[in-house]
Amino acid sequence: MRTHKLCNRAVFEVRRAFRALWGTALVVGVVALLWQGWFSDLRRPGADYARAVAAALLAGALAIKVAARVTTGQRRRSPRREMLSDIELGLLLLSATYVFLSVLGGITSPIYPLVYALVSFLVTFHPLKTGAPLAAAALGFEAVLAFGPGAAPGAALAFPAHAGFIGVFAVLNVAFLHAEVARQRREHRKRLDAEVQSMREEARDFRLISPGLGAESRLRTRAEEEEKLSQGSIETIHQQLLHTVELLRQSLGLKTCALLWLDGSGEKLKLKELSTSAQNLAEGALSARAGVFAAVLREGRPCALESPRLALLPYYQGPEEVAAFVGVPIFEGKTLRGLLVGDRAIGPVFTAAEIDLFVSAAAQIMRIVQSERVFQAVERSKHEHERFYRASTALNRALTLEEVYVAALEGARGVCDFDFAAIAAFDQRDGGHVISMAMGEGSDGLLGTQHRDAASVASMVVKNKLALPVSGEWRDHHETHIFDTGERIKGFESLYVLPLLVKDEVLGTFAIAARRPGAFSSDRREMLGVVANQVAISLQNGRMVQSLEEQATTDGLTGLVNHRTFQERFSAMLGRADRHKFRVAMLLTDIDHFKKVNDTYGHPTGDAVLKRVAAILKASARKIDIVARYGGEEFALVLEGTDRAGARQLAERIREEVAAQIFESSKGPFKAMLSLGVAVYPDDGKAKPDIIACADQALYAAKHGGRNRTVCHGETTALRVAI
Repeated sequence: MRTHKLCNRAVFEVRRAFRALWGTALVVGVVALLWQGWFSDLRRPGADYARAVAAALLAGALAIKVAARVTTGQRRRSPRREMLSDIELGLLLLSATYVFLSVLGGITSPIYPLVYALVSFLVTFHPLKTGAPLAAAALGFEAVLAFGPGAAPGAALAFPAHAGFIGVFAVLNVAFLHAEVARQRREHRKRLDAEVQSMREEARDFRLISPGLGAESRLRTRAEEEEKLSQGSIETIHQQLLHTVELLRQSLGLKTCALLWLDGSGEKLKLKELSTSAQNLAEGALSARAGVFAAVLREGRPCALESPRLALLPYYQGPEEVAAFVGVPIFEGKTLRGLLVGDRAIGPVFTAAEIDLFVSAAAQIMRIVQSERVFQAVERSKHEHERFYRASTALNRALTLEEVYVAALEGARGVCDFDFAAIAAFDQRDGGHVISMAMGEGSDGLLGTQHRDAASVASMVVKNKLALPVSGEWRDHHETHIFDTGERIKGFESLYVLPLLVKDEVLGTFAIAARRPGAFSSDRREMLGVVANQVAISLQNGRMVQSLEEQATTDGLTGLVNHRTFQERFSAMLGRADRHKFRVAMLLTDIDHFKKVNDTYGHPTGDAVLKRVAAILKASARKIDIVARYGGEEFALVLEGTDRAGARQLAERIREEVAAQIFESSKGPFKAMLSLGVAVYPDDGKAKPDIIACADQALYAAKHGGRNRTVCHGETTALRVAI
């Protein structure tokens, strides 16, 4: 089997080498034949037509190679390989051209100027580092035809003129056409820059780029700025909402599509946007309790009707034909904001797919409004964002919790100087604070500590969801504490503890302190609030990433590496072992009579056994080793740089420790035993499947040899039955 694979691999390599080199071999063969004058001039009497046919076949082969190169030219290559490939293609074209010329009269052929055209093409449409070698190759072909043993009479005398013309064509194309190409590129770049500048100006007009970053905003008061922003936001929202409503109407063939928004009282619906072909539309606000509106708002879910009575549609005040109606509520979180309604004059009731489209449009409408709110919030705090832009970028890039903590400190440093900082995670279940990050004076020993002092500043911040102290001054620092009375954070005059809020949920607190008074002025506290908001979002994202990584790579019950991740890491470890020439041992273990444990004591007790065995395996391994739940009651342990003797020793220690455990159950205490199989790379196999199979065979031997034992693959000693 392995020999067959090696043979196939060798054949594949030969074929690949042939495909890569046969074009170059063709070029060399053509040059040799041209040197000998092998190709006959068909215009001369007694020409050897057999050689002409051979020349045609050779030219055809060259054409096939050229076509193959052109058709595969879209594949991505490195710049060096791309240049070599272009040179090969140019040489093939030159070879085909000179073979064609040879059978039609050589340098005296009336189509000889084709050479000059080809040289111009090669020099013009290739970079200079590719075109120059190809022009030199054309001179070489000329020399072969002029000075070879089979050269035509007078060919040597014509060589200087031909070579000169080739050189002139090459130089002229480089001088003029390349210059023209460069000019065109410069003009294209200017046009592109102008378009980008125009786009930026329009972006500022549409407030996609903050107009507040310019000097004009400093000339306006805050009230004027708020008014201008509100006007722009309202216009933008209406434009986007109208586009959404019109697009929905056209795509579904609606008669009327309308967006209705609840007023502050929740009793009236205002018509915000409308796209319709109807004539008898109601004017003014509509009652939220009228017709089908009341049902949709009360149920809070889409409603579709076939041939509804017109009285059910309050937005019509006169006769209109309506064959089908759909209404969808618009929610912001759990708060009802309005309705998106539509009807058609003819056709069946709305399908589920069409209703889903309405639901998606309703969600998009809410996102449009929320986007403008976010934009205004960003505009109101534009000076804060200017001050710590880089830190904000770092927070956006942060994926792990450690990256979030580092970016949080950078963001706070961009706002003000401080002597102490700490981020504490809040556990809503027990009301405790766990210090996730601490730095500065008094931070020694804080990291990882838990605090549950209800009178602490951090607890009050979580309870009120507001930053404290309000003034940023720690006036009562001798009586109040940031986390609890046992902390050693003393001697600070300025303190500011901010809640880390995401959607009104407190994830934790961000505390900073300074020894000097007045360190956190009003404007700095505002900027720190923006930092805390970004930290909270990044912290939530980091937790989500961490959770997803754990779910994707670990077993939910035991916390060990799952089967898929085990296979990936095992392959990587074997790769390192192959490169660095060290051994790898695999232990495959199975809990003896585990089914009986589940049947006798119940599955919860069986899960407890699995967890404790997993904990023993994990505690017995090093950080470089792999401990995985292989499946069911089977576990796998892969030991890097471990031979058979070391693996057996560890396996026995694990077996004895598990055997010493006493498990409690409703039916009394009991014990569990392990059987273990050991296989070693490369002694028992060099491929991962072979190692796993050998370990499995050894485990099988341990099971059938009496259980509660360790068996290494290849052992032939008779196994004694366990007592």
